[in-house]
Amino acid sequence: MRPLTSEDPRTVGPYRTLVRLGAGGMGVVYLARSAGGALAAVKVIRAEHAADPGFRARFRREAEAAARITGPWVVPVLGADTEAREPWLATAFVPGPSLAQVVAAGGPLPPVTVRALGSRLAEALAAVHEAGLIHRDVKPGNVLLALDGPRLIDFGIARHEGATALTATGAVIGTPGYLAPEQASAGPLGPPCDVFSLGCVLVYAATWRGPFGEG
Repeated sequence: MRPLTSEDPRTVGPYRTLVRLGAGGMGVVYLARSAGGALAAVKVIRAEHAADPGFRARFRREAEAAARITGPWVVPVLGADTEAREPWLATAFVPGPSLAQVVAAGGPLPPVTVRALGSRLAEALAAVHEAGLIHRDVKPGNVLLALDGPRLIDFGIARHEGATALTATGAVIGTPGYLAPEQASAGPLGPPCDVFSLGCVLVYAATWRGPFGEG
């Protein structure tokens, strides 16, 4: 977490921003509080990306799709404004470290923990796939470890199965080291891509390294 800067908004929709949780090329994620006091992670997309009609169309579709996903091991969407100058998406805040942080700090997880992790993440992916979606970025950094179990987060690049991609032709979206072969080669995607990535995540959890080494 980092303090807000002078350039950061103090409110996003009905949420009051508190601190920065992270930032990247697409935008900034804030820890925010609703009028009722609930904490949320609010992802705000930079205006230059939102100005692209294709990107905005994809964000609109993804926000609507993510709101339909339910299950105990996925982070629920609380609200969104896809038409704002800087569109945003709010999800419940999970107070816990990522799987990547836990393994980097403490080493491989015990086998019984890895089995429980795999079972619950499989349930999370089943919920995603039953909604007709593909996550496309299952990785240790997108798994948060709460006190009552893991949560699969960040559906910012999920899309409908069979939908026409609104990204550049041949673009590869995802994280190297956790991509299914057909995803790495920009081929046709489906739920098996996420299952492959889950296997890679569990290898990391059990061994402290990805299945394909570094680089």
